[in-house]
Amino acid sequence: MDSAWLWLTFVLIGLASTGPRASFILPGQRVRLPGRLQRALRYAPAAALAALVMPELLVEGGTVQPFNARLAAGLAVVAVTLRWRNPWLPFIAGMGVLLLLRKGFGL
Repeated sequence: MDSAWLWLTFVLIGLASTGPRASFILPGQRVRLPGRLQRALRYAPAAALAALVMPELLVEGGTVQPFNARLAAGLAVVAVTLRWRNPWLPFIAGMGVLLLLRKGFGL
């Protein structure tokens, strides 16, 4: 591959990466997204986090394991977070459940 094609590829990848982001930033206040889309975009960070975390909770050893220690610990974290607003309790509860299930029951 000669260097012109390589540079063209770099430029196109850069445009493909920057273009969608800039389309929200450059127009500024002149363009408003519909209210329904704005409300839907509020859930994007949580959806992205769930997409990163859920495979780690469900997949163990290359296969989907719906009943495992990591999933139980994740559910404990969610339950404790919804009940108490202490930033340390979810961590402690999740690690406690994980250690108990892995050491106590060998999961």
